[in-house]
Amino acid sequence: MDRPSRFEHARFIGDKRTQLVYDLDEWTDDAVVTEFVDAGVGIQFGPDTLAEARNRGYTLARPGRHRMQRKPRA
Repeated sequence: MDRPSRFEHARFIGDKRTQLVYDLDEWTDDAVVTEFVDAGVGIQFGPDTLAEARNRGYTLARPGRHRMQRKPRA
């Protein structure tokens, strides 16, 4: 998958609305990632690891798994 320009150096990108983190090296559905990045609710983690994403309360996204979308906090 091509990485969004804002997150070109990140492997893991999170969706603030669903608290799901996407591994861009493994994820194949571009539309999902593009949708939340264009909405401005994407987040990058530092260090760029799955452990850091989990430390912030995010869980790894899997194809076919959905969560309720919430409005991100300010």
